Amino acid sequence: MPNENELAEYARLVVRIGVNLQKNQILVINTPIECAPFARLLAKEAYTAGAHDVVLSWSDEESARIKYDMAPMAVFSEFPDWRRTFYMDYAEQGAAFVSIAARNPEIFAGVAPERLTRTQQAAGAALLEYRQRLMSNENTWCVASVPTAAWAKKVFPEADGAEAQEKLWKAILQTVRIGAGDAVASWNEHIAFLHRAAEFLNANDFARLHYTNECGTDLTIELPEGHVWAGGSELSATRVPFVANLPTEEVYTLPKRDGVTGTVVATKPLVYQGSLIEHFRLRFEAGRVVEFHAERGEDVLRELLATDEGASRLGEVALVPYDSPISQSGLLFYNTLFDENAACHLAFGKAYPTCLKGGDKMQSVELLQHGVNDSLLHEDFMVGSRELAITGTRRADGRDVPVFRHGNFVDFA
Repeated sequence: MPNENELAEYARLVVRIGVNLQKNQILVINTPIECAPFARLLAKEAYTAGAHDVVLSWSDEESARIKYDMAPMAVFSEFPDWRRTFYMDYAEQGAAFVSIAARNPEIFAGVAPERLTRTQQAAGAALLEYRQRLMSNENTWCVASVPTAAWAKKVFPEADGAEAQEKLWKAILQTVRIGAGDAVASWNEHIAFLHRAAEFLNANDFARLHYTNECGTDLTIELPEGHVWAGGSELSATRVPFVANLPTEEVYTLPKRDGVTGTVVATKPLVYQGSLIEHFRLRFEAGRVVEFHAERGEDVLRELLATDEGASRLGEVALVPYDSPISQSGLLFYNTLFDENAACHLAFGKAYPTCLKGGDKMQSVELLQHGVNDSLLHEDFMVGSRELAITGTRRADGRDVPVFRHGNFVDFA
C-alpha cells in the first residue's frame, strides 16, 4: 500500500494542482464512503492551503443498488431540492469541487435500464445550472480516484482482495506521476507538452478531421468555426489555473453537432452508471447516431442514446497518444477517468462551451446556433488504437495535414 509520504503527495497534487485551492476558498469533496481515509487527507491538505471550509458529500453505491432493486419506479424521476440547493449554494460562493471517482464497474449490472435513465434525467435537469458552471469553468473542479475493493478485484481478478488493491494503488500513483521524483515539477512539464499540442491544433484551424483505423473506424468530424483546443491546465472565470482530471493525457475540443458522418468502433468498454457496454460500434449521419450495436450492454447503450435529443450526438473530440503512459501500462481500468486517458475518445452529449471562442458567455440558444451540442449527459467512449490515423483539413486553404499516424501525434515541435 502507499506510504504516508506518497498519500500526502497525492493529496497535495489534487488540492494544489487539481483544483488549485485558494486561501479562504471553500472545498466540496464528493466521495464514496469507502474512500473516506483519502477524503480526510484531502481535507487536511485543504486546510493547510488556507481553506475557509471543507465540506464532504458522501455516497454509497451498495445502498444505491438496494434502492434500484427495491424502490418504486416513481422515485427515480425525483431529485430532492436540498441536494440541488447544496451544490448551487456552494458554487455561487465560489467553492472548488473535488470528486473521487471509484465505482464498482458492475455494481448496477442487471438493473432495469429505464431506472438508470430516469435517475440520469432527474439529476441532469435538477443540477443543470451547477453542471453548466463547472463545464464553463466558473468554478475550479477536479476528478481523481483511489482504489476500492470491488473495483480493484475487477481490474486484477487473479489477485486476492488486498493484493488487488495494492496493485491498483501502484497503477494509479504511476498515472499521476507520483513516486518518480518531484510530482509537481513532472506535472508542470507534462502540462506544457499538452499546451504545445493544443497550440499546434489551434494554429491549423481545421474544418474537419478524418479518422481511420484497423478496427473499422471511418469517421469524419466537422469542427465549428471558432472552435478551441484545450488540454493540461485550464483557467477558471477568476483566472485561476486548474487541472480538471488527474490523470490527464488529452487535448480536446467540440465537434459541430450536425457534422459527424461515418462509422466509429469503440476500442475499450464503456462503464455507464455501473453497467458495462462492450464491443460496440456506431454509425452517424448528419451528426446523429442512426445505427448501433454492442455485444454486451446494448440495452444500456440504447437507453443512454435516448436520454434526450442531444445524447445521440457528440459533444467532445479528444486526442490522446497511443504511447501515453496509461495506454502503455496495458491495463483496462474499467473507469473512464483512466481509460479515456489511454486512447483518443469522443463523448456523447453536452459540449464544453469553453471550447468555442466566447462560448462561456453564450446562452444555450446562441451556442446551438454555433453548432454546439447540448444534453443532460456527457459520456466519453474510447476509439483510439495502435494504427489510428487522423487527417485534418485546414479551413483557410483546404490543405490536408497529418495529425495522428500509428496512434500518435505527428511531430509538431
